[in-house]
Amino acid sequence: MNTTDRSEIYDVVVVGGGAAGLSAALVLGRARQRALVVDAGEPRNAPSPHMQGYLTRDGMSPAEFLALGREEIDRYGVELVRDRVSDVTRDGDFTVALGAGGAVRARRLIVATGLKDELPDVPGVAERFGKDVLHCPFCHGWEVRDEPFGVLAASAMSVHQALMVSQWSKDVTLFLHRVAEAELTDQDLRRLAAAGVGVVPGEVAGLLVEDDRLAGVRLADGTTHARSVLFTAPRPLPQTGLLERLGAEMNETPFGAYPVVDPTGLTTVPGVWAAGNAIGFAEQVVHAASGGYRAASAIVGDLLMSRLDAAVDG
Repeated sequence: MNTTDRSEIYDVVVVGGGAAGLSAALVLGRARQRALVVDAGEPRNAPSPHMQGYLTRDGMSPAEFLALGREEIDRYGVELVRDRVSDVTRDGDFTVALGAGGAVRARRLIVATGLKDELPDVPGVAERFGKDVLHCPFCHGWEVRDEPFGVLAASAMSVHQALMVSQWSKDVTLFLHRVAEAELTDQDLRRLAAAGVGVVPGEVAGLLVEDDRLAGVRLADGTTHARSVLFTAPRPLPQTGLLERLGAEMNETPFGAYPVVDPTGLTTVPGVWAAGNAIGFAEQVVHAASGGYRAASAIVGDLLMSRLDAAVDG
């Protein structure tokens, strides 16, 4: 691919090569669209050794899943370049600047840049994340069922996480960390008691690890609590800078700002779709793949009607 030759134009450039981007690329390739995927190679679920809940792919490693996806889009002539998009400008079509230099042109864009997880600044949490420090019980709960769970509170909303994980274990302790007991409502306390969730106030100072396995949680006062699994809620950091620069309308949520989209993923910027974690923090792999499919199929129809209308208008 000659990224400095702006005389040629792609039907679609897909920014991001995760589940959403590759799913979109597969649909575009099969629909005979000239498509390019620009992939920085930084998937959100990289720390996890396996992914769950995706029919026929349950237990597959994220790396294997993406490798198979890249093989599939290659069969249909979709190009993929390992790079990141540094900027996008619009002058009728889109000019997509690449970090390694040069630019490509596109008639339509799909932004599938995902998000990054900012973990609590507790020693040991980042090192164990994806192993026995987890965030999603639907992703990992079955594999650690019935073990002693801890939940490291990031805010008062962590009560909800503690209640949810009690579906997978009856031995759950909520560590309030830097959340004051007064922030918990009476209803929170009643629900925690009904679920059998213990509540431990006090700041968490670190984790106890033995033989490369989580063994417990240590508080700042020196007390320890034996736990083999720790759930926590990372702070999601949406990677939506390109959408913001294009002028997409954003929706502020407790979990970050995400673009306003229609059911196909079309943003408020004509010709720009978004999919996967670029539209919401809770999008799982299966949702991301579905969103990429919807966006791509909508674009195929949009491009076709544009060409037909141009021909009619002559």
